Amino acid sequence: MTGFPHVPRSACSGIAWPAPTGEPASRMLALQYQLDQTQWWPGERLQALQLAQFSQVFRHAVATVPYYRERFAPWSPGTMTWARYRELPLTTRRDIQLAGDALHSTAPPQSHGPGVTTQSSGSTGSPIITPGTAWTQVLWQAFLLRDHLWHGRDLRGKLAAIRSKTEDAGFADWGPATSAFVTGPSVVRSLVIDIDEQLRWLQSENPDYLLTFATNLRALAQRGLELGVRLPRLRQARTYGETLLPDTRALVRDAWGVEIADSYSSEELGYIALQCPERECYHVLAENLIVEVLDEAGAPCAAGEVGQVVVSTLHNFAMPLLRYASGDYAEVGESCACGRGLPVLTRIAGRQRNMLRRPDGVRYWPSFPWEAWRHAAPVLQIQLVQDAIDHIEARVVMPRDFEGEERTRLEQALIKALDYPFRMTISRVDSIPRGAGQKYEDFVSLLE
Repeated sequence: MTGFPHVPRSACSGIAWPAPTGEPASRMLALQYQLDQTQWWPGERLQALQLAQFSQVFRHAVATVPYYRERFAPWSPGTMTWARYRELPLTTRRDIQLAGDALHSTAPPQSHGPGVTTQSSGSTGSPIITPGTAWTQVLWQAFLLRDHLWHGRDLRGKLAAIRSKTEDAGFADWGPATSAFVTGPSVVRSLVIDIDEQLRWLQSENPDYLLTFATNLRALAQRGLELGVRLPRLRQARTYGETLLPDTRALVRDAWGVEIADSYSSEELGYIALQCPERECYHVLAENLIVEVLDEAGAPCAAGEVGQVVVSTLHNFAMPLLRYASGDYAEVGESCACGRGLPVLTRIAGRQRNMLRRPDGVRYWPSFPWEAWRHAAPVLQIQLVQDAIDHIEARVVMPRDFEGEERTRLEQALIKALDYPFRMTISRVDSIPRGAGQKYEDFVSLLE
C-alpha cells in the first residue's frame, strides 16, 4: 500500500499521527496488507492456496454438516487435488432449499465469532437463508474496502446510497469497512420512491459518490438527462445487485460525466468479483472463493465463452457452499493487462431465467439498449416478457399514449435489436414493478 493516501482514525486521545488504531480497525488494515500482496500473485500460486483452504472447509463439512456427510460419503476426506475437486457433484439452489437445516454445521468454530444470518432476495422465486459468522462479515467488509482502495475513492467525500431493505438515514461515516480511516458522511434513501424524488434528494445532498442498483442508476441518468439535472460534485457511481447493461455506462457519462464501478455479489456468497480499477472487466476474489464457469457439459469454459457460475466458499464454516451452481452466467476473460493474477470475468450475463429462446433453438441474453429505441417513442421504461417461444410482450411506461407511427417504429426497433422476427405485443402500463429484493428485470422469460 505504498503512498497510502487515506487518513487513519486514531484510537488514542491526543495522538493523531502516527495513528494507533484499535480493533477491528487494526484487523482490517492487516487484511488489506495481505490482500495487497495476493492480488499480484500468479494464478498458480493462488490456486494452490485455494485448494489448501478448500481442504480445510471440505473436512469440516463432511465432519459437521449432515447434508455433506451423506452426499460426500464416496469422497471421504483425504488429499484434495483439483481433479478430485472437479469430481464433486454440484449443489443447486433446489438442493439447498430441500436440505434446510441439514446444510448447517453442527459445530462452527467458536473462533469465527457469533452467528450471522443473511437471506437472498429470491429474485428467482427461491430465496436462500444462509448462516454465516462474524468472520464472514469481516471478509465482506474487507473486500468492500479493497474496492474503495482499488478505485482511489476519497474517503473524506460524501457517500449517498439508494438501496432496498433500508430506511432513510444519515451517518457520520461510511460504515464498518472504513472504520480504520477518517471518512466523510454517508446518507441512505430507500429505493422505493419515485425517480424524480430520488433526483431531487441527490441534488439536495450533492454527494461525491453514489451507490445503487444498476437499473435504478440507469433510470436516474436517463431522467437526469431529460430534466437537465446535474450532480456537480459526483466523482463516481457504484452499482451492485443486478446485471449492468453496457449502455448504462454511456448514459451516466452523458448525464454526469463520471464512470461506473460495478461489483458482482450475492447475499449467500458475499462479494464474488470486483470491477478492475483500470478496465471494465471483473476480478474474481480468489482469496475468498473458488469460481468456476462451466459449459452445459460441465467442462470449464475458455476465454470468450459464457457458462454457468459455480462457486465454493472458502471461509463460511457455518454453512459451507461447495460447488454451488448459483444460477448466474458469466463470460470468462483473458488475463488482465493490469497485472493482477486474480481470475477475470469479462461480463456478468445474468440468470438463466433472463435468457431469451428462439424457435430455431438459439438461446442468448437479449440486448436492446436505450439507443436502439430512444427515438421511436417517448418511452421512460421498458420490460420485455417472453411468454411463448415466438412471442414477446413489450411493457412500456410513457408520459402519454402512442401517436402516429410511434408504436410501429418501436416494434421495429425492438425486433431489430433482438435480431429475430418475434410476434410482438406492445402494452402501455403505468409502472413496471420491481421484483424480489427490489430488483428490476428488463427481460423476463416465462418459458419452462
